[in-house]
Amino acid sequence: MTVIDLGEMRDDASPGPALRPPRAVGRPFRSLVVLLVTLLTLTAAAPPRGPVQWTLPGGLGSAVFVSGDVVYVVRPDRGAAGGGRELVAYRGDRERWRSPLPGAGTAVSVWEQDGRVMVVGRSGDDTDWETVTYDAATGADAWRRRGIAFAVGRVLLMQSAASDTSPSITGVDPAGGRTLWTVPMTGALGFDFGRPGAERVVLSPATGQTVVVDARTGARLVARDLHPVRRPGPRRFQIARGLLLEIRDAGGVIEAYDLNTLRRRWTVEQKLVGYVDSCGALLCAVRQAGGMTALDPATGAVRWTVDRWAGAAAARGGRLLVGALDTDADGGLAVLGQDDGHLVADLGGWTLVPQHESGAPLLATRPLGGGRQLLAELNLSGDPPRDRGVLTGTDCTTGVTLLVCRRPGGDFVVRRLP
Repeated sequence: MTVIDLGEMRDDASPGPALRPPRAVGRPFRSLVVLLVTLLTLTAAAPPRGPVQWTLPGGLGSAVFVSGDVVYVVRPDRGAAGGGRELVAYRGDRERWRSPLPGAGTAVSVWEQDGRVMVVGRSGDDTDWETVTYDAATGADAWRRRGIAFAVGRVLLMQSAASDTSPSITGVDPAGGRTLWTVPMTGALGFDFGRPGAERVVLSPATGQTVVVDARTGARLVARDLHPVRRPGPRRFQIARGLLLEIRDAGGVIEAYDLNTLRRRWTVEQKLVGYVDSCGALLCAVRQAGGMTALDPATGAVRWTVDRWAGAAAARGGRLLVGALDTDADGGLAVLGQDDGHLVADLGGWTLVPQHESGAPLLATRPLGGGRQLLAELNLSGDPPRDRGVLTGTDCTTGVTLLVCRRPGGDFVVRRLP
C-alpha cells in the first residue's frame, strides 16, 4: 500500500497543486512540484539481447527516464532555432525515434501507458504545466493538454492547469486524451491504489465534506464531514492500508478513518509526528526529530519503537528495509523485523538507488573513491548484499531491467540488469 502525503490544511489555505513528496529513506518527506512518477505501476517488457552496458548522449540540462527496456532522454535540441528540447527514445544503444518538445525547461516525468509516451513539463510559453503525448512506437504526436497528468495504477488522471479558475481532477483516456469524467478539486488530494481495479481519489477540503471517488469512473463512493461541529486547526492527511490518516495538533495526534465509510476507527497521541508510512502490515509514525513508532492499523496500538531508524523503503517476508537518520554519522540502511522492530542486519555505508518502476530490484551503492561506486543487490534475509560490480557515475536510477547513471560529462551509462 502506498502512503500519500496530502499536505497541510489551513483554514486560510487556497487550493494548490497536488503534491507527492518522495520518500528518501531515513529522511522526512520533501515536497515536489507534482505527484507523478512514484504512482506508476507499469509492467516492463522483456529486454532484447544486446550489450550488457552502453552509453547514451545527454549533456548539460538533460534528464533520463526508464520505462521497461526503453530509455527516454530529454535534452536540449541543438538543431532547433532559438533552442528548445527534444525527446529521444532508445532501445539498447540504438535510437528508436526523436521528437521535439515544447518549452525550454526539462520534463519532470516521462512514462509509457497504453501505447503512449506521457511527458509532463512546463508549457511552451512557460506560464503553466502541460502534458504532451507521443505514439510509443513511432514518436508521432498524439495529444496534449494543459495540466499535470499522472497514473494511479492503470488509470490516467489529470490535475487542471494552474491558470484554471475552477480547479479540477479529470479522468482521461490515455489513447486520445478524451475527458472521461471531472470533479471539482478543493483542498488536499490523495490516492489509494492498493488493489488493481479499485483505485480511489480522496478530496479533503479545509471545511465541509471529505469525498472518496472511484478513479475509473468518477463516481462518488462516500462523503462525510469529518469535523461537523468544531473546525480543527492545521492538519495533514495521508493514505495507508485502507485508512485516511489525519495528523494534527503539531504532529501530536493521529486520527484514522476507514476509507470505505470515512468513519473514525481510532485516535492515538504521539510526539511530533512528521508523517505516517506503511511498514508492511503495520503503520510507522515517523517523528520529526527522527525515529519511528509502529502502529497496528486496526487499533492504533503501539507495536514497537526505534530511535535510530526511520521510513520503510521495502517490506518483504516480514522484514522491513529502513534508513538511518540524517544525524547518524554511519548512515546507511538496515533490515528490521516487522513484528517487533528487532535489528536483522545493519547495512552501514550503503545508499539505496531510486526506483523508477514498480517491481524494480533493490539496488544500493557504496562509494569506492575516484568517482567509482560499488553496486549491490539487497535482500531482506539478513545476508550480505550481493555484489553487482562497479559503476562510474552518479544520480543513478533503476527500472525493472535497466540501471541508468549520469557520467561526469553529462552522458548516461546504461547497464542491463541480470
